[in-house]
Amino acid sequence: MSRMSAFSSPFLLGFDEVERVLDRVAKGANEGYPPYNIERLDPTESKLLEGNGGSGDVLRITLAVAGFTRDQLDVTLEESQLVIRGRQVDDQSRQYLHRGIAARQFQRSFVLAEGIEILGAELKDGLLSIDLARPEPEKVVRKIAIDVKE
Repeated sequence: MSRMSAFSSPFLLGFDEVERVLDRVAKGANEGYPPYNIERLDPTESKLLEGNGGSGDVLRITLAVAGFTRDQLDVTLEESQLVIRGRQVDDQSRQYLHRGIAARQFQRSFVLAEGIEILGAELKDGLLSIDLARPEPEKVVRKIAIDVKE
């Protein structure tokens, strides 16, 4: 039995990649750790934007990564996905009487639209902030010539 998709209409040509992205996002929606915020910034608020100029939106993703050091965090761009990984290892030399803070690993992914630029990342006070720029798209109008065949 094959799965019917909203993108199987003959009027939606070339949207296969959009369907794959939506599937990827739906699978990642169940992740609960680490908590994060996504906010729109005034371009003057981003220290990472200085010297990059340009117009458009500036977005900031902030993840709560208390207890992680810079060396335990990894931020990569894999195709059109921003992937943040955190890896902590248990310190076997410690003897806990109560253990409420577990060493843990995580991976959080965000699918980025075409044209989004990553300006940089900053770790401060247990918060990892990643600034992104979404430039204003060019408005392109192209006239298509009509050939006459006789």
